[in-house]
Amino acid sequence: MSRKKRITLGVAAGALVLGAGLGVTSMASAATTPSPSPSASASADSTAPADGFGKRGGHKGDRGQLAADLASKLGVEESKVTEALKAFREANKPTTPPAEGTKPDRSAMDAALAKSLAESLGVEESKVTTALEEIRAASQAERAAALKTRLDQAVTDGKLTQAEADAVTKAVENGIIGGGRH
Repeated sequence: MSRKKRITLGVAAGALVLGAGLGVTSMASAATTPSPSPSASASADSTAPADGFGKRGGHKGDRGQLAADLASKLGVEESKVTEALKAFREANKPTTPPAEGTKPDRSAMDAALAKSLAESLGVEESKVTTALEEIRAASQAERAAALKTRLDQAVTDGKLTQAEADAVTKAVENGIIGGGRH
């Protein structure tokens, strides 16, 4: 394959997965970067937690949905979860921006979030950890399905070959582009 064709493929693949990649790569930085995104069921003045879960844009997996999903899985009121998430976000606000090229330690943030929620909600930490893992897995599965749909359409439309679509999928799955698995 010529150098020009490889570069073109790389640029095209990057553009295709940019949408999915933004959600995935923002997960780690979202743990320390608050961004308002209230859910339909959250009160209008509450803000979405910076918790490392979900994606932006009002889809089922967005951060505004996290409180509802956690409340359902943990058997507690959504308003209590919303407040616990807000308290966690406030307590973990960064005082300085992260150094360029560095990411927060996701497992440490996940553990801190689970511990904080468990204490605030009076629920076992292991139960919170399991609920958070299930929510993250469901969100990742949704993004993978959406990417597959978009790539299949690109192949159908003649914008990509099946081999190119498979290469993009493999690159995302291996974390080469778009964040991928962690």
